[in-house]
Amino acid sequence: MSTARLTGKVLVVIGGTSGIGLSAAKTFMAEGARVVVVGLADEAAMAARRQLGESARIVTGDAREPGTAPAAITTALRELGGFHGLYHVAGGSGRRFGDGPLHELSDAGWEETLRLNLTAAFYSNRAAVRQFLQQDMGGAVLNLASVLAFSPSPQHFATQAYATAKAGIIALTRSAAAQYARQDIRFNALVPGLIATPMSRRAQGDAAIMDFIHTKQPLDGGRIGQPADLDSAAVFFLSDESRFVTGQVLAVDGGWSVAEGQPAETEEP
Repeated sequence: MSTARLTGKVLVVIGGTSGIGLSAAKTFMAEGARVVVVGLADEAAMAARRQLGESARIVTGDAREPGTAPAAITTALRELGGFHGLYHVAGGSGRRFGDGPLHELSDAGWEETLRLNLTAAFYSNRAAVRQFLQQDMGGAVLNLASVLAFSPSPQHFATQAYATAKAGIIALTRSAAAQYARQDIRFNALVPGLIATPMSRRAQGDAAIMDFIHTKQPLDGGRIGQPADLDSAAVFFLSDESRFVTGQVLAVDGGWSVAEGQPAETEEP
């Protein structure tokens, strides 16, 4: 049930056409916000358009390109009458590029994984802060990182470029929070555990990983997270309820970062 916690806000969600971003966009709208979502020009964007309805704006583009976030913010200003907050969700696994354990990590795996995750966040955060400074009225940036940034799991999730990129997002968030606090521009980050999204299909289809998650994310019966598990926290950080909060990193991970976990025994090949 809506509590209208975002009434009057115009928010941009980078990576908002599927998974965590789409769930957040729906919740933001239910809470009274007007929303611009950004995603690739694919089937997910068309599905998001149907789910979000005519009141939302869909901007197709690649978050890895420096002009995508500014275009979304311009759309918010021109078509929705303002810009108050940005939620950067875009990113993903770099396995297809060659990410993996350090001794196997390719040059392309490193470069493309950082570009997909950290560089994309840099572009959107920079665009947001430039607009907030121009408006001279403050604003909020919320970034999505990963629990792998500070709580590694080498048996099942040895993608070290991805972990590095997500740790970089945390560092960017806290450094920018310190830089712009005097202008009332707030930067915070959410850190999920394993969430059921299109990006995590490999893990969802692996019985050993799901057994591991049962003990590594022990809350609520020991389960994989759902995109909606992050929505309330996202609303808080982008609403005026958090107007005295900046530079914070909140784990929404089902207990991952404080649980030992008991990975299933595996036989050596």
